[in-house]
Amino acid sequence: MDACCPDPLPSWADLRHWAGGAEGEALQHQRIHGPTNAQATLRLFGEPEAQVRVTLYRDHHAWCPYCQKIWLWLEERQIPYRIRKVTMFCYGTKEPWYTQRVPSGMLPALELDGRLITESDRIVAALEQAFGPLGPWPLDQPQVLQLRQLERLLFRAWCQWLCTPGLDAAAEQRCRQQFQRYAVAMESALEASGGPFLLGAEPASVDLVFVPYLERMNASLAYYKGFLLRHEHPTIDRWFAALEQRPTYRGTQSDFHTHVHDLPPQMGGCYACPSAEQHELAARIDAGLWPVALPDPETSQAASDGAAAAAVARVVRHAPALVTRMASATGSDPVALDAALRSALMALMAEAPSVPPVGTAAGLRYLRDRISVPRDMDLHAARLLRAALEATAGRDPGTPTAQGPALTQQHRRDQDPAPFVGRV
Repeated sequence: MDACCPDPLPSWADLRHWAGGAEGEALQHQRIHGPTNAQATLRLFGEPEAQVRVTLYRDHHAWCPYCQKIWLWLEERQIPYRIRKVTMFCYGTKEPWYTQRVPSGMLPALELDGRLITESDRIVAALEQAFGPLGPWPLDQPQVLQLRQLERLLFRAWCQWLCTPGLDAAAEQRCRQQFQRYAVAMESALEASGGPFLLGAEPASVDLVFVPYLERMNASLAYYKGFLLRHEHPTIDRWFAALEQRPTYRGTQSDFHTHVHDLPPQMGGCYACPSAEQHELAARIDAGLWPVALPDPETSQAASDGAAAAAVARVVRHAPALVTRMASATGSDPVALDAALRSALMALMAEAPSVPPVGTAAGLRYLRDRISVPRDMDLHAARLLRAALEATAGRDPGTPTAQGPALTQQHRRDQDPAPFVGRV
């Protein structure tokens, strides 16, 4: 029995054993040859490493929308590639080795047969020329250019609605109507193709152009505007659902919580339209319960049987660094936080309540708010872990309502990857 907690707690070794899963060489093989995942540094799709012609430079955080587009393209086309991860400015200090290669620091960048290419559209064009298009047409065909223009119009309408401060009720309504006009236009394009994708039955490069920002629109409009994109536009919902059947997309897919708190510093601010619906959705996204509405506006996929084990395995792998960060951020006792974290994981794996040490609620909620999807784990594993951390924090005998430091809207340096590099 742990001296600072009334419940018998599993050790970290016990938790590692319970989580199971691959380790060492087996884990590396899974990341290299298995389903799309954010932790890989090499992807071979069963090919020999000598076949690799491509190196993708993408963000450690697995959040950059332009990186996601290239990442998805390579996964869908199953082009063997290496990954080198770089810190986005928002999350920490850019690595000098990268700015020596790319002075602007922009992401993504891609090396193809020794040639360095930046800007996502130029990268896709180079990949299409080298390996052929994804889908029936490359991105420079007239039919595709019209769809790309639609994506830009939808993007601008979203930005105007989300990022304009001080909108009165009439302006909010105008912005919503303009956004929905372009959403309806996308639905018309999907219906005209025979769907579920923009050029037919299989995803094409142009679908991957839409993916990153549609995903972020879906999250941000729910949180800041109380608007559920997939409920309002069922044909777009079917497009998302078709994507979610593909392990390629699920491996790159983020969740509402990650997006809505990473967007403000990237976008220069996101502004709420307060209403009962908006307040309820924002509260549910911040702390649960999940799904935040029915039908589930985040995903059409149910959790796998291994989601809880995946969450536990990721925490176990990084436990010392996580406890150090929790203690530093909240001023709590690291020994007590270590026990509290094990208490939360016991609750997750046993689906039974566990009482943490006194004064640890703030540290548990600090971690709850900083789980990043898909960098740390997939959407369903993150839901289960956040719920376990919140429930355990609520059982703190002394400070059950204590919160961790608020998430800043100016940057996300609390997500600096440096302490975790080398232990992905």
